[in-house]
Amino acid sequence: MWKDKGMGLMLLHLQLVSFVFLRFVYSGSAGVTSRFVRSEWPSTDIPLDNEAFAVPKGYNAPQQVHITQGDYDGKAVLITWVTAEAPGSNTLHYGKSDSNYEFTAEGTVTNYTFYNYQSGFIHHSLVDCLEYDTKYFYKIGDGESAREFWFQTPPEIGPNAAYKFGIIGDLGQTYNSLSTVEHYMRSGGQTVLFVGDLSYADRYKYHDCGVRWDTWGRFVERSTAYQPWIWSAGNHEIEYMPYMGETAPFKSYLHRYKTPFAASNSTDPLWYAIRRASAHIIVLSSYSPFVKYTPQWRWLGEELKRVDREKTPWLIVIMHVPIYNSNEAHFMEGESMRAVYESLFVHYKVDVVFAGHVHAYERSYRISNIHYNVSSGDRYPVPDKSAPVYITVGDGGNQEGLAGRFRDPQPDYSAFREASYGHSTLEIKNRTHAIYHWNRNDDGKKVATDSFTLYNQYWGGNNRRRRRKLKKNYLHTVFAEVFSNGL
Repeated sequence: MWKDKGMGLMLLHLQLVSFVFLRFVYSGSAGVTSRFVRSEWPSTDIPLDNEAFAVPKGYNAPQQVHITQGDYDGKAVLITWVTAEAPGSNTLHYGKSDSNYEFTAEGTVTNYTFYNYQSGFIHHSLVDCLEYDTKYFYKIGDGESAREFWFQTPPEIGPNAAYKFGIIGDLGQTYNSLSTVEHYMRSGGQTVLFVGDLSYADRYKYHDCGVRWDTWGRFVERSTAYQPWIWSAGNHEIEYMPYMGETAPFKSYLHRYKTPFAASNSTDPLWYAIRRASAHIIVLSSYSPFVKYTPQWRWLGEELKRVDREKTPWLIVIMHVPIYNSNEAHFMEGESMRAVYESLFVHYKVDVVFAGHVHAYERSYRISNIHYNVSSGDRYPVPDKSAPVYITVGDGGNQEGLAGRFRDPQPDYSAFREASYGHSTLEIKNRTHAIYHWNRNDDGKKVATDSFTLYNQYWGGNNRRRRRKLKKNYLHTVFAEVFSNGL
């Protein structure tokens, strides 16, 4: 009897050890390569006559309306719209009620040519001195063609200001792109962090290149007219096309998509920083000079010194090219930027770095490769509790299709990877933790596929160390009990 009881206890302990071990593996010690393969919509752009690109009714009606943050701390917005036939009114009316637009803001208007394409009249209006956590209504345009929208300002800057960001990249204008935008709009996200590659208009030639910038602006207006999208530029915004006589980089992008770069002492609209709720967000340019002594490098060093984790504990970096990527597509393209900036990310304990470029999804563990040089040091990334999590979200849905070939075997630093279309959300709860989700567009439905709790590098360190100690002690206790019973 006692022998049978001892055998039963031993089996129970073995089951318990197996359960704990498997939980340990599942929670972050073994990477996952998803084998999911989507089979729905082809990667072709939506036809020009589709309702997704519909021109608003009325003569010279404002279109392609989009908002971004207009200052450093979230009390201003930059609102942009296009009028096709004539400049029209450049006055924006706004207020706290849709029946009483008590304030006005005057903007600027510009246009540009690209080969034989002539843009519409692009209006940019700065609306400042706003109140935090307030819904504003605004109206643009003339007479019966005027259009009305609204936006919500963020909560006041503070360490426990809860906020939900969406993360989208490499979007394009396919049916997969439409699925991504519609799914994001149902997520409850309040502001999009866009990691580059907007319209993919550079896939077209001559006049059609400009036309596809217009269709994309109307396509995303369903979201961008109502909440800020924080812009960063990708390679498809460069549009270096000497065969068309167009050699000025980022010409279309810079005319259409303004950023508040001067508010963060940047000298270039392609890199800048903002503070929003409890987050300090730094936007870097993968396609501008970034090595030591360049303006971007000098600016980043100064901006990181300005970060106050007592007020904005969440430090987020967005860029286009990932510096950790185990996909065959664009493999090692971010290595030169990693060599320059990774030590800064670790030193200042950046919480998370979002990138695009690779048309797939991938998330890393907290790792770094800052000790290697040409003569000594670790040659491979190693676990580093001061390092950020690196997340690639280049899966918005563009016409180039998915990057389905991951390198094998999966690197130790890679936690999860899958070649599917989708978007991410980062929901900041308070100063210590945030909830992250990556949502796959699975046959037209949003499917939460990868999620984890992100603990803040500045405020969450003590809590994290305490949890690790408890886990270690728990495992020690289980093994001690097993071996004390004769195993």
